[in-house]
Amino acid sequence: MIKFICGHADLELGKNIAAELGIPLGDVEISHFQDSEIRIKINEVTRSCDYFVLQSTCVSPGRSINDNIMELYLLVRTLKRNCARRVVAIIPYYGYGRQDRQDTLRVPISAADLALLYESAGTDQIISIDLHCGQIQGFFQKIPVENLPSTGVFVPYIASKMLHHPIVISPDAGGVSRANTFRENLLAEHHIETEMAVVIKQRASPGKISSMKLVGAVKDSDVIIVDDICDTGGTLIQAAKKLKESGAKRVFACVTHAIFSGRALEEIAGSSIDELVITDTIPLRGNLPANVRCLSIAPLISEAVLRLYHEKTPKTHLLQN
Repeated sequence: MIKFICGHADLELGKNIAAELGIPLGDVEISHFQDSEIRIKINEVTRSCDYFVLQSTCVSPGRSINDNIMELYLLVRTLKRNCARRVVAIIPYYGYGRQDRQDTLRVPISAADLALLYESAGTDQIISIDLHCGQIQGFFQKIPVENLPSTGVFVPYIASKMLHHPIVISPDAGGVSRANTFRENLLAEHHIETEMAVVIKQRASPGKISSMKLVGAVKDSDVIIVDDICDTGGTLIQAAKKLKESGAKRVFACVTHAIFSGRALEEIAGSSIDELVITDTIPLRGNLPANVRCLSIAPLISEAVLRLYHEKTPKTHLLQN
């Protein structure tokens, strides 16, 4: 029997996914002891059931990334101790995913270390959305990881915008593959041909850009920046300014994971970005400005859940291995 539960990080998204699946959310109590220890109690039979557990490992109202990671770990352990047949962790935003290598001496590879944690919990499978880099899938040695691309959410929306000479923009060299997938989907599903350009940036330090250069022509074109994460918004805002200075007509941006640290929303509201399109992999804090639109990933995740539960062959545009 299929069961679906969610942690505190994604309650609204969890309700939307359950509605898409046509099943109720599982009956789970999550509370805290006086010293902030997490207390979990599942008020339903778990034996021989297939459980899908939703929890983005991100900051959420009143909770840190680490709180949500520990809650996910304990949810999985509770289910495994109580004889659930299979436990699939749905982690829309994979926290610590940007720490995917040793870029200096004596630091962890945190994305890999968390993979060890989730495997040790007894998780049977992972579903995530737009992992920051492909090698994160390889950090899991014992279980499969399904990395769902968000293009299926963004592309129909962008295709409705009556684009003029559209150009897809990668905000850095590492995002070229993601941007190219976006281009291919626009062509295959909506017969919209696009060109491509790349923004080359030099970082002074994490979150700070020292220089930025555009490779490609964007004059009199509608441009679409494609990226996986918006944290402070600095890169996105500077890229949009550079594109407008280079003659772009309209600047759209499609970003999967909207962290929006600090004054990001205020800065984006006053930027050269005509429209920033995000998803709800991370719960939103505060009101969105007029130039930000949020699309739900609930249909994408619910389809993936049903296909995995019924062991159907995944659609190539839906699941990427």
